[in-house]
Amino acid sequence: MTTYTTLIILSGLVIFSYLFDLVASKTKLPSVLLLLLLGIGLRLLVDNLHLQTFNFLRILPTLGTVGLILIVFEGSLELKYDREKNKIIKGAFFSAFFILLATIACITFIIYQVTDKELYLCLVNAVPFSVISSAIAIPSVAGLGKKSKEFIIYESSFSDILGIIIFNFAVSNPHISASSFATLGLDMAIVIIFSVIACIFLLYLMGRISHHIKFFLIISILILVYAIGQSHHLSSLVLILAFGLFLNNADTIRHAWFRTVFLYENLAKDLSQLHQLSAESAFIIRTFFFVIFGFTINIYELNNQNVLVNGFLILLSIYVIRFVYLLLFRRENVMPEGFVTPRGLISILLYYNLPASMKLPEIGTSFLFVVVLGTSLIMSIGLMTSKKKISEMH
Repeated sequence: MTTYTTLIILSGLVIFSYLFDLVASKTKLPSVLLLLLLGIGLRLLVDNLHLQTFNFLRILPTLGTVGLILIVFEGSLELKYDREKNKIIKGAFFSAFFILLATIACITFIIYQVTDKELYLCLVNAVPFSVISSAIAIPSVAGLGKKSKEFIIYESSFSDILGIIIFNFAVSNPHISASSFATLGLDMAIVIIFSVIACIFLLYLMGRISHHIKFFLIISILILVYAIGQSHHLSSLVLILAFGLFLNNADTIRHAWFRTVFLYENLAKDLSQLHQLSAESAFIIRTFFFVIFGFTINIYELNNQNVLVNGFLILLSIYVIRFVYLLLFRRENVMPEGFVTPRGLISILLYYNLPASMKLPEIGTSFLFVVVLGTSLIMSIGLMTSKKKISEMH
């Protein structure tokens, strides 16, 4: 394959992704779903033409991690805090926490019935299937009302963070004891303290950089800090969410010393440019990630009836738990929000980060693909149906 052929393919993928985004904005069909199908189509084409390709599984986790950071950061830059939102934030946190725990428990039981393996291994394998993907949820709710949109941004971000915490905790502690929870508490305290320091330092740095290259440096520092934290099994996604929230709400801090030292004249303009840059970077990374994931899937495994049946059981458990919780505890906007529980980038990342010794052969990538595809399809149908009902009411 020549350099020019590669450039044609890469630029073509970006153009297709842009067109998919336009389709998604009109139909509520997630662009991610179309990207997955594009990846599958390319794989079938390559197989039929007997072309040799690169082992894309090598770069998939890296692409996904960068995409996750940028998407959570972009979403947090849209959130403006005031005391009236405490109810939404608290509701989103409890929704993410309790739905996540209940879903992990239910999917652990399903995997245990399917594999008859040790309960601990079933639990570790269940976590990736239980986390809401902010990478799909956040772009998909752009057209919803302000309250629903904010709730989904907070909830999906909290679900990502809590999912990573539980995943790291489960993988690191085959035998849970009191010291395991003490270590977890210490790790969370370190992350929170470090997040506060990093937020203040990065805001100070933004105000002092006079070089015309500024925002990619800030994003690179964020990625560096995230990677260092994750390599030590710390939940660094807290820092990404905190920094976006801090930047977008720094002007509400009334302390005179803080305003003098940290706030500067062009902060609002810089925030707008940083948000634009992170959004466009996230768009590019998301495009290549989901096309490559679709490309790496062996769709011929979908002929396996067990994969489809067990995938359906997992989908059923996901939506039953979500709707029951929202009906009992949220009670408003249940119809659009109940459908927004996609699995995607974070699920794929956690799955690929499972140690080889802990992976269950029966729970492979085709299993994961069924759940990712199924939740995206159900979310699409749910959002389109809700949109029609709202337009009919008006």
